[in-house]
Amino acid sequence: MKLMDIIVKDAIIPELKATNRDGVITEMVDALVTSGCISEDQREEFTKSIIRRENKGSTGFGHGVAVPHVKHADIKTMHIAIGNSSEGIDFKALDREPVYSIVLLLSPEDQPENHLDAMEAIFSSLSQDTFRRFLLQANSSDDILTLLTETDNAVR
Repeated sequence: MKLMDIIVKDAIIPELKATNRDGVITEMVDALVTSGCISEDQREEFTKSIIRRENKGSTGFGHGVAVPHVKHADIKTMHIAIGNSSEGIDFKALDREPVYSIVLLLSPEDQPENHLDAMEAIFSSLSQDTFRRFLLQANSSDDILTLLTETDNAVR
């Protein structure tokens, strides 16, 4: 699966304003609403679902990244939002370090195999030191899109 197939270009936030985990999740869901991927009516439900998922176990897997995600019956198409925080966010990450890059994934509940494929593509990229460094250094949505395009085009 190619990340560019599911990334929402208008939901890339090069510098998040929020300073805590729940605020970041809310800001990123808001970006998906603003981009037209999800409706205003779905905003609260998806935000709460992602936070509930985080409360069960952090998606901050270390190395300064987190991948909050949720499968939901009201999601018809997979969507990814990406955000960076130069200050760092406490995501209760496994390594207890702040998170600087967040990849938020919304998946249809009835497509678990696609969800796993997307998670694999995300983790494949985020597990590379170079990718994480370039993602964090990206100053614009275009920089992030270029990085994702190059990553998708590279042989995995």
